[in-house]
Amino acid sequence: MNRFFAVPRSSLSLMTLSLLAVALPARGATVRAAKANVAAKPTRANNNIIPLPLQPIVPASQRLCAARTSTGLGYTILRAGSGSKPAATDTVLVNYIGYLAATGAVFDQGMQTAMALDQVIPGFSEGLRMTGKSGIVRICIPAALGYGAQATGPIPANADLVFQAELLDFKTPSEIDALRKEQATDAASQKGAASQP
Repeated sequence: MNRFFAVPRSSLSLMTLSLLAVALPARGATVRAAKANVAAKPTRANNNIIPLPLQPIVPASQRLCAARTSTGLGYTILRAGSGSKPAATDTVLVNYIGYLAATGAVFDQGMQTAMALDQVIPGFSEGLRMTGKSGIVRICIPAALGYGAQATGPIPANADLVFQAELLDFKTPSEIDALRKEQATDAASQKGAASQP
């Protein structure tokens, strides 16, 4: 399970306030004088302990979906994809982040992650099959299309989930088999070439 780093809200507020507190140059003052004034202030170390594990929270407005399918899956197309869409048996390459609909707590994320659509939860598979390459979709998955009554790691039982997923690429099972055969052939020819005197 991948996690990402985020600045705690209290630290973010302090950083925002400190940025606003930087003295702005008076009218007519030169930019050089302003830079010298800012550069003269030393940075102080923050010795506060960062609580672990980091638990970022996605805002409520990014936990909502605009449309629903007949299965009850919610979705919002954030960026339309192009070309054909993956089938239920395809393997996709995605950037994604998953979080709880109720609280916004992030439970997983991945970059350039390969997944077989027939081996993920039904709601995630259905949502990814709605977009073409380079598309980004927000998927609101009711518990029945997710993990249901089964608690899984940081995901409680009967939890509704939200994912933001970017479809980078996808391959059919036959395309993957062809790539594997090609790689095996290349590896065998390189091994044969290396063993010759």
